[in-house]
Amino acid sequence: MASYNKLTPEIIEQLQAAAPGHILLDGDINEDYSRDEMPIYGKKAPEAVLVARSTEEVSKVMKICNENMIPVTPRGAGTGLVGGAVPLYGGVLIDLTKMDKILEYDLENFVVKVQAGVLLNTLAEDCASQGLCYPPDPGEKFACLAGNVATNAGGMRAVKYGATRDYVRAMTVVLPTGEITHFGATVSKTSTGYSLLNLMIGSEGTLGIITELTLKIIPAPKVQCSLIIPYEDLEACIATVPKFKMAHMNPQALEFMEREIVLSSERYIGKSVFPQELEGVQIGAYLLVTLDADSEEQLEALTEQAAEIVLEEGAIDVLVADTPAKMKDAWAARSSFLEAIMAETKLLDECDVVVPVNKIASYLTFVNKTGEECGITIKSFGHAGDGNLHIYQLSNDLEEAEFKKRVDKFFDIIYKEATDLGGLVSGEHGIGSGKCKYLLDSVGETNMGLMQGIKKVFDPNLILNPGKVCTIAEK
Repeated sequence: MASYNKLTPEIIEQLQAAAPGHILLDGDINEDYSRDEMPIYGKKAPEAVLVARSTEEVSKVMKICNENMIPVTPRGAGTGLVGGAVPLYGGVLIDLTKMDKILEYDLENFVVKVQAGVLLNTLAEDCASQGLCYPPDPGEKFACLAGNVATNAGGMRAVKYGATRDYVRAMTVVLPTGEITHFGATVSKTSTGYSLLNLMIGSEGTLGIITELTLKIIPAPKVQCSLIIPYEDLEACIATVPKFKMAHMNPQALEFMEREIVLSSERYIGKSVFPQELEGVQIGAYLLVTLDADSEEQLEALTEQAAEIVLEEGAIDVLVADTPAKMKDAWAARSSFLEAIMAETKLLDECDVVVPVNKIASYLTFVNKTGEECGITIKSFGHAGDGNLHIYQLSNDLEEAEFKKRVDKFFDIIYKEATDLGGLVSGEHGIGSGKCKYLLDSVGETNMGLMQGIKKVFDPNLILNPGKVCTIAEK
């Protein structure tokens, strides 16, 4: 790790001259800048904040920081869950949320150009108003688009439409040295040298700062509905998932959730949406499936086909949410899982491992057993269609030091199991500072060395988002 300098009055003057009126110091720095949505990964206040309004401002500040060995942390809405936006070494934090303009649509090429700080929800609603769709649909709708790209967020619709990576055509990037460059183009294919665009996607703000994006959009599906499918147990629930693809169905979303997390969510939103018991059977797990089509007739046929599949595979019933209000209620419960857990829990941590789809049930059985052995409560849900699992570790009784100790032991065991099954450490949340150790254990010294070499090429002084991904923070 590099040796960093503190801000001096002279450097602060340079920053203020580079971005007049947009530099925050001391008491003007909001406490929220010191953390992200998972505070167990620590808090650290920056020495200064640039509330950026343009690519040029970001460039000027980066040049000053690079010349003076000042660490820089890029930040969007701060909704990350692995400590990725925490300024571990102080320095300058660059807040991109005010760069929030949808710049232009190009409907001949089906792309939209946006600034980094545009919220996912803002773009989704703007597209929908024009009969368009931006398919990536991570659970946190009020995250910034550049943050989604920086973590390659996937979300609920990835099973049909792909992850964020599949919708990034081009971007403007400020490099750690302050140079402004552009990666990609408004085309759908390329074989033009190394894909620098794809290196940036998922790099978590360690290789450069994304300031503008050109994103692929599609015509919106004409009709859609959701199915709530209850099962007696998780094993039967997950075993159904491959049957959808084997039957040539292509659901827009295919989510699973265990009973306890659904109960938490319904307590939080104050509404009961998912049945707890049917035909005298206590429900243990659910699939939440969304289907879309170009006509009501096509959608009805898909719904009937889906119902036949799941009932043959042991589903207790199929509940159809076929109106906007019913769909909103079903997905409100699903979207509130994290908030519900936080509302009821003193200490929590989370991982978003991804495993082969046919290993989900056995892996979650292993996870739950390991949680019991480690003395921590586990609640799980996730994207059944692509094997991305959200596993929360919870406690209301332990002291924080003991909780962290137990969670570390838990992670050591379950990440190794995921790797042994052919899985990976993260499906969409990224590595940040919280999962560096497990990335190394998963990918090995050779691949970690390659990542560190790439980091050094982009960021010779290692000033950009230090302590994240492959630059492990010093204790």
